Amino acid sequence: MKIIDRLEEWIISLMLLAMTGLTFVQVVLRYVFDSGLSWAQELTSLCFAFMIFVGISYGVRVGAHIGVDAVVRKLSPSARRIVSVMAVGLSLVYVGFVLTGATEYVAKMMDVGIEFDDLPVERWKGLIVMPLGYALMGFRFLQILFNLITGRTDSLHLADEAADAMKLKAEGDAA
Repeated sequence: MKIIDRLEEWIISLMLLAMTGLTFVQVVLRYVFDSGLSWAQELTSLCFAFMIFVGISYGVRVGAHIGVDAVVRKLSPSARRIVSVMAVGLSLVYVGFVLTGATEYVAKMMDVGIEFDDLPVERWKGLIVMPLGYALMGFRFLQILFNLITGRTDSLHLADEAADAMKLKAEGDAA
């Protein structure tokens, strides 16, 4: 699983680097040389899509997604585990719906065979990241479900924005 973890991180990092670099080059070309790359915006959008669809899985893995769990935190560990299993189950249903729709959409794009507007690449080859990203997110939810069922954890461990804000405030006051 460490390979998948590192692959996620590398893809997100490389896409962010590519978007930043390409946008910088495009700005320099446009404002210094009164020129530009016709395909830069489309490639930047494609990099952004890869970063987002891989990033949703990464967010599930590290518990970075926002959740409302004030009541759940007050529950006993066994009740918290039951509620968390139900939440993961509902999340997997959602992933199933989106994964099915994304797969059908990519299959239709493959059948049509059209290319991107400014890149000589068939659209489905770029859009394949949608079902892949959701499949990866489903895998992450299955990992969480396994940990809940086996007792390795008793909750989803969502991001705690309030605690993070209080920590930042305390650090700012100490400085």
